[in-house]
Amino acid sequence: MSLIDDINNLDMQNMGGWPLPVKAGLIAIVCGAILFAGWHYDVKDLRIRIAELETTEIEKLDVLERKQKKAANLNALKEQMKEMKRSFGDMLRQLPDETEVAGLLVDISQTGLAAGLEFELFKPNKERPKEFYVELPIQIKVLGEYHEFGEFVSGVAALPRIVTAHNITIERKKDQGKSLSMSATAKTYRALEEGE
Repeated sequence: MSLIDDINNLDMQNMGGWPLPVKAGLIAIVCGAILFAGWHYDVKDLRIRIAELETTEIEKLDVLERKQKKAANLNALKEQMKEMKRSFGDMLRQLPDETEVAGLLVDISQTGLAAGLEFELFKPNKERPKEFYVELPIQIKVLGEYHEFGEFVSGVAALPRIVTAHNITIERKKDQGKSLSMSATAKTYRALEEGE
């Protein structure tokens, strides 16, 4: 008898009497089905979870790498922060307080007179508060020569306090004794007082 004849003549009521190769094949099929079901319902979910965890691990490793780079530069960043604070403090010290503004205005006008300019207008305007400082614009109109204007602007830039020049216009004046007229807005700044 062959194996195919044995399979065709199997009695489903008497499984114990089946030939050994058929029993072994049936056991292998059942074990395979159990293993597949276990893999499908348990191991497959674990693989999905492992893939999710691997993705999370990669993201966390990227974050860790960025933080390690920052940590490696921490001392340099601390030194840079100290330098910025020192520089900021130096800049704040260059800003006059309320009492020094009048002296600064005198210094600006004296610088113009020393350069040989004739003032037509020297008008401090209303202060404009900003986030860390107060801006004081000053309208200036002076008569003089081109080189005197340059000397004046250089002198103002050399003052120990911060003064900036804006909206500078130079025109030729034929009816004046001096040949040029310069209009500008000089801006000086002062530190905010407590409570402002």
